[in-house]
Amino acid sequence: MPVSFSTALRVVGTSLFALAVLGGILAAYITGYQFIHTEKHYLSFGLYGAILGLHLFIQSLFAFLEHRRMRGEGRPVRLGRSVALCIAAYQEDPDYLKKCLRSVKRIAFPDLKVVMVVDGNGPDDTYMLDIFHDVMGSEHSGSYIWRSNFHAWGEGETEAGLREGLAHVQALVRGTTYSCILQKWGGKREVMYTAFRALGDSVDYIQVCDSDTVLDPACTAEMLRILEADPRVGGVGGDVQILNKYDSWISFLSSVRYWMAFNVERACQSYFGCVQCISGPLGMYRNALLQQFLEDWYHQTFLGSKCSFGDDRHLTNRVLSLGYQTKYTARSKCLTETPTRYLRWLNQQTRWSKSYFREWLYNALWFHKHHLWMTYESVVTGFFPFFLIATVIQLFYRGRIWNILLFLLTVQLVGIIKATYACFLRGNAEMIFMSLYALLYMSSLLPAKIFAIATIKKSGWGTSGRRTIVVNFVGLLPVSVWVAVLLGGLAYTAYSQDLFSDTEVAFLVSGAILYACYWVGLFALYMAIVARRCGKRQEQCGLAFAEV
Repeated sequence: MPVSFSTALRVVGTSLFALAVLGGILAAYITGYQFIHTEKHYLSFGLYGAILGLHLFIQSLFAFLEHRRMRGEGRPVRLGRSVALCIAAYQEDPDYLKKCLRSVKRIAFPDLKVVMVVDGNGPDDTYMLDIFHDVMGSEHSGSYIWRSNFHAWGEGETEAGLREGLAHVQALVRGTTYSCILQKWGGKREVMYTAFRALGDSVDYIQVCDSDTVLDPACTAEMLRILEADPRVGGVGGDVQILNKYDSWISFLSSVRYWMAFNVERACQSYFGCVQCISGPLGMYRNALLQQFLEDWYHQTFLGSKCSFGDDRHLTNRVLSLGYQTKYTARSKCLTETPTRYLRWLNQQTRWSKSYFREWLYNALWFHKHHLWMTYESVVTGFFPFFLIATVIQLFYRGRIWNILLFLLTVQLVGIIKATYACFLRGNAEMIFMSLYALLYMSSLLPAKIFAIATIKKSGWGTSGRRTIVVNFVGLLPVSVWVAVLLGGLAYTAYSQDLFSDTEVAFLVSGAILYACYWVGLFALYMAIVARRCGKRQEQCGLAFAEV
């Protein structure tokens, strides 16, 4: 199909805009132009810092405007629409699965169809089927243990048996209100494909959910409200919060990071109709669109290898590729499990980084179909880690001790500013601990992103099932190398630096005291506000729908 002149102009225009944004940031970074500075440049404020500060301000502004728009949304939902909720399950913790299914039964939406597909059909997987029957009841539910799946034959399967299984799965899903299928292991994308393919065109909308997720009763109606209000919207995601936020320090910091990611970053994207990832725990799509790209989504390849992670991000990208908008609504909520141990969290973040960089390249193909904000933000967030790594290495190997300390102070200052804004927007003092996440980003996420790029072709679920936690130490390799690089740079700088001047000594002492006071103050607040709640089951969830 020939490309129209207007489309070609938009492709050229967005490409030039992306190059201009990247070139501008690169020029500001390389030239190091400074607006103001003290004698001998102990303190300074330059163009690069101003660009990053302006980005954070604009992002926060449009997020605020989008939240104000959300509060004004209240039009009635057309209840004549049909919706199917698809739950992907893999070796789930029994307690989490029960909470998930109980919350599903409480969803305030008539005739909601529920399809749970389990990735595995062995004896170790049947407990999930038992839980499904116990919670959902047997009156309107059905189940099937499938020897195969849509793309792989099970042991001893025959062609006639495969055809019979395919027909049985489709009939069960379409003819039963609550259905559960156990199938041959194939990964999360295979599980999702089974539900989507079996449903076919039998429903208007498809909602996705993970088996460790507790859903708010109004979540379905609120997402449907967004899709029904604007036919240009192809998918919508909700506010994903943490179910086990007080289980450990890593899960608590994840909870404040989640809130920022959804209610600032994705809220801003939603203002322009270009949310770049509708998360697996809570999302909804127009089924007509989903069926249109289902096969292409499933058979996605990258560098000659079949993709088996980043399923939700690619699903979102497929919607964007058709020119449809994607939105976010904070009125639709859920709680989901997050890793409580550092290593499992690190492996999760590495897997997410792999899908981010891979999908960034795919997303760039459709910049011209959407608002320029998508192009701008993709360039800024995509290249920011590399600028940051270059800055850190340069400071630790070519700077002075004061430059390193000033950089650490600046990182935490930016974190405090963002955390203060989050406290105001959310109305919750716990968001002040978002500033602590900056250290976790610097020490762990940066090397994890580089490791993700180096191993981007490696496939798999990335984290073990929650019933049996498997420890994977591979993620420690890039972190260990990164720490060694930083310590080596610090030692080199300390050894090669000339004697400190009186002014530099004064700055060092003042900066060190300020930095120490920050950590002492945040630690005291953490012990007073957070640590006392850890382990208290009744305080695990602050939302009413968590009590299921």
